[in-house]
Amino acid sequence: MHGLIRSVWHEPRPPGAPRRVWRDWVLVGVLIPVALLEGVVRPDLPSRVLSVVLAVGLTPTLLWRRTKPLPMVVIAFGASGLGQVLAGGVSPELNTMVYLLLLPYALFRWGSGREAVIGLAIILAKAASSVIFDYPGPADTAAAFAVVLTVTAVGAAFRYRARARTRELDQAKLLEREQLARDLHDTVAHHVSAMAIRAQAGLATAASRPDAATEALKVIEAEAALALAEMRAMVHVLRRNEPADMTPGRGLADLSQLESGGPSGPSVQVEVADDVAGLSPSVEAAIYRLAQESVTNARRHARHATRVQIRVIADGTSIQLDVDDDGDPVRPAGSPGYGITGMIERAELLGGTCVAGPNPDRGWRVTAVLPRAGVAT
Repeated sequence: MHGLIRSVWHEPRPPGAPRRVWRDWVLVGVLIPVALLEGVVRPDLPSRVLSVVLAVGLTPTLLWRRTKPLPMVVIAFGASGLGQVLAGGVSPELNTMVYLLLLPYALFRWGSGREAVIGLAIILAKAASSVIFDYPGPADTAAAFAVVLTVTAVGAAFRYRARARTRELDQAKLLEREQLARDLHDTVAHHVSAMAIRAQAGLATAASRPDAATEALKVIEAEAALALAEMRAMVHVLRRNEPADMTPGRGLADLSQLESGGPSGPSVQVEVADDVAGLSPSVEAAIYRLAQESVTNARRHARHATRVQIRVIADGTSIQLDVDDDGDPVRPAGSPGYGITGMIERAELLGGTCVAGPNPDRGWRVTAVLPRAGVAT
């Protein structure tokens, strides 16, 4: 138990807390006139002026509820408790002040563990003081505490759900990097083998054909330079948060293996332009991997799809992959899946981009654009 409390106390804030957005300004802009209207038309309102001042004056706390959750809780619930003291023990609160429930939610969603513990103590102390000074009965008391605890539980649930998804996305990226590292290892081994063969040939012909030995040395030099570049890229891949510039493996010639026209599942057609010669092995491998994953996703998720079209075109500086299917129209998900996340990671490691989304009329499209040389930006 002590270890659990200590871990909660020292838990840091979740990253990426959004700052004020237009919805926050709209919310505050709506709540202020609603509070003024309630203060005017509600006949049974105690301490009318104080109630309206509190309701209107505390609405700006919603603007900083994500970036400064604990100070906003202290201000809002401290002012509310002070207002109750000034009103002689009666809570001078409008029904509009239900918006204060957004503060404990934001506290548990975006605050640190220490802030959450301190803020919850302040919120419960305010609730307890309201019960002591203005006891509403057991049913209302239980309901009030249940609402507060439910809001905090929802905030904590969304917090840990986001954390779990972040871990899963990191795992997907890590697996993609491991695959890149394996591909790089295979290509480096290929270069080393080529150097060994050329060296043997040069040694065998050095006495009778010195020019052949010189040619072999030139090839070994070129292969060694490529191997060194691949090894440097592999080191970058294995370092988290550092881009790599190579990802070798299969090539464009292997795209034909993705073609199919069987009775089960959509048919796959591959179209490769003529101007794709001279690409970096890393780019060829990435194009194949991205096309392979796109076809796999289409077969799994494209409803009623009959065709998947793969197109590869290139210009002087970049190469583009388009994978389209003719499945039913789909709505884009709120966040990309792990397969798409891995595709985006692979493209970014090469200094390119990968975008996946619904076609304007039908089906789904994946578009990846990579530099021909496979050099990360």
